[in-house]
Amino acid sequence: MLMGFITSMANQEVLPASIISPPLPNDPSVISSWSHRLWVAIGCTTVLISLAKSIVAAAHSHIWLGPMLAGCVGYIFADLFSGFYHWAIDNYGNASTPFFGPQIKGFQGHHKEPLALTKHQFANNLHDLARATTFIVLPVNILCNNPIVHGFVSVWLGCLMFSQQFHVWAHCPKSKLPPLVVALQDAGVLLSRTQHAAHHRPPYNKNYCIVSGVWNKFMDDNKVFEALERFLSFQFGIRPRSWNESSF
Repeated sequence: MLMGFITSMANQEVLPASIISPPLPNDPSVISSWSHRLWVAIGCTTVLISLAKSIVAAAHSHIWLGPMLAGCVGYIFADLFSGFYHWAIDNYGNASTPFFGPQIKGFQGHHKEPLALTKHQFANNLHDLARATTFIVLPVNILCNNPIVHGFVSVWLGCLMFSQQFHVWAHCPKSKLPPLVVALQDAGVLLSRTQHAAHHRPPYNKNYCIVSGVWNKFMDDNKVFEALERFLSFQFGIRPRSWNESSF
C-alpha cells in the first residue's frame, strides 16, 4: 500500500519551498471546524470501543498476557509505521496529490517553518488521522471480538491518530507542556524534543518516526530509508525531496 502511494508520485513535482508561507494566527487553515471536532470524537470513540472490547474479552477469558503483549506490539509498530508515512509524505508528491495533498504540503512546508505546526488547533491537527482511524477500526469493532486483535488495533491506531499531537509536543518548550507529557518524553515513551530536533537539520532525512522515536536509531543506522530512496530512483526514476535539500 505504501509503495503504491509512493510510485503514484512519479509524475508529480515536489512542492517548491519558495511558495510555502507560515499560517497567520486567524488563518482558517489552522482553526478547528465542527467537522474536525466530530471526526476526532468519532475516531477516539472507535478506538476506545476497541480497547474496551479487548479488556472485557480478556476479563471473561481470564487471559491477560496476550492482549497486553498485542498492545505493546501495536505501540512499537505505530512508531515504525509513523516513520514510513512521515518519510513518504516528506519526500514524495505535492499539494495537488489526491487525498494526501494537504498533508504533503503541511509536512514539506513544516521544515521551513517548524513552529507553524504548533499554531494549529487540536482537532484541526488530528482530524485527517482520526477519519482514517475510524474507517479502519469501525469494521474491526463490528466484525471481531478477539481480545488480542483489539489489543493491537486499539493501541496501534490510537497512537497513530495522536502521533501528530506527539509531533506538536516535540516542538514545544517544556514550560508550555503538561508535566505528564514532559515526563513521558523524558522517559522515551513519547517523542522527545531533543530527538526530533535531529530531523530538522538539512537535508531532513533522519529521525522520521514520531510516536516514541524508538525506531529512529535502527532505521538511520541501517540506512533503511536511504535504500528505499535509491531503489525508487533506480526502478522508477523518482527522486526524494531530501536529495534536493541543502546540507550543512
